[in-house]
Amino acid sequence: MEQMFTIIDSRYRSKKPLIITTNLKLEEIKNPPDLAHARIYDRILERCAPVLFSGKNFREEGAGATKAAAKEIVRKDNKV
Repeated sequence: MEQMFTIIDSRYRSKKPLIITTNLKLEEIKNPPDLAHARIYDRILERCAPVLFSGKNFREEGAGATKAAAKEIVRKDNKV
């Protein structure tokens, strides 16, 4: 957590650009769970413009295919 703060704070203080991607919702960033997160989120919100990308989660789709393949392997092994 401290390393993350150091990186973000360094970019913040030098007024250099910063691009961050996260799975957090904007409300989660605006309402941090503790002071450590608040220190980071405040700097992010001041320097970054939130952009929402929505759509299909390709990782979930890939995980479904992996689970199906694993079930097939287990099924074949149990028949032997």
